Amino acid sequence: MSDAVPFQWQGHRLELLAGRAIWDPDRRTLLLADLHLGKAETFQVHGVPLPTDGDAATLNALLGLADRLGPRQVIVLGDLIHSRLGLTATLRAKLAALPELLGCPLRLVGGNHERGSWIADLPQEPSQALGPWWLSHEPEALPGHLNLCGHLHPVAVVGNGADRLRLPCFSYCRRQERLALPAFGQLTGGHPLPPGEEQWLVAEGSVLAWPCAPSLTHRRRGRAPRHRG
Repeated sequence: MSDAVPFQWQGHRLELLAGRAIWDPDRRTLLLADLHLGKAETFQVHGVPLPTDGDAATLNALLGLADRLGPRQVIVLGDLIHSRLGLTATLRAKLAALPELLGCPLRLVGGNHERGSWIADLPQEPSQALGPWWLSHEPEALPGHLNLCGHLHPVAVVGNGADRLRLPCFSYCRRQERLALPAFGQLTGGHPLPPGEEQWLVAEGSVLAWPCAPSLTHRRRGRAPRHRG
């Protein structure tokens, strides 16, 4: 087990991090998705008494990754926030301070939870290419690119009965050429994906192939992938 696993696609490389993020070493770009900041505050508006310090662990984890890797930019693939209701003055101040704390620009590919929201100096960008990658929040197939996306919150179910665990994971769909990131937010749940996708579990500060894929080098098949979601 390791805190990072290499992933290659058509000669291009990424690293799947135990911190629930992807590192592009050639472009020195850190990619993550689904932080859902302000989720506790959103639930509080509806009368659910969640503690208000849930964002601290998420933001500290992000700052720790940036401090270790020294990225040129950080790109969030959607759902940085949970809703407008949770976008408090305190959270706005934290978001405004993030680029300086990260030591690099912070960018946001807009997700469904950002709809109708406005964050100063952090415009919602559309889906876009970054070299061989197609960056989106929801899954979007684009021929000739590997889709890096959030939204799915993939988890793997390990074990049976009372010993069953649901662990966040990276999930690669060969048919659609899509690599889904686990949710980065500490208060965010997940969903099992269809069988047949290659998965890398995230647990105890490590990333582990599950089940072990025959190869971490992936090649496109002849037919263009179909849009999903």
